[in-house]
Amino acid sequence: MTEQRADSPGARRAPATDMSLLGIYLNDHLAGATAGTARVRYLLRSCRGSGLAAALAPVAAEIADDRTSLLHVMRRLDVPVRRYKVYAGRAAEQVGRLKSNGSLVRRSPLSTLWELEALALGVEGKMAGWETLRDLAGTDERLDARQLDELIERARRQHATLEALRHKQVLVAFRAA
Repeated sequence: MTEQRADSPGARRAPATDMSLLGIYLNDHLAGATAGTARVRYLLRSCRGSGLAAALAPVAAEIADDRTSLLHVMRRLDVPVRRYKVYAGRAAEQVGRLKSNGSLVRRSPLSTLWELEALALGVEGKMAGWETLRDLAGTDERLDARQLDELIERARRQHATLEALRHKQVLVAFRAA
């Protein structure tokens, strides 16, 4: 059997990626990354000077870096940024701050717990997004499989850190006064 060149008639090609759907998907992830970056910065400001802030600071820096990485991936794929989705991500994060936390005049430990849970869920979503892109890297040379593997691993570490911090915050939030 003779091998056919990829550009010859009748050659099998990998199915093309539906870029319109991928664009929607990546812009939705960008909205989530925007909200997550704002949320983690807000949490850092809220717990400034604490052990939680010290443990969270490296994760916050990585979350911001991951958003930048997503923008670079979108640029390589020629996916335009939909500004309205970025604004929606910012607005959703700010609306999330209005959640009742059992305290009207000062920050409640329940707020910190809720924010850590939201961040952990966001990192899970981000990891799923990187894994989706990793799946596509086999058929789209614009995607760097090694970089995506590193981003997936970093998201796993972030999630583990956030979960450890969340478990500690459970004891703070629900201890008897």
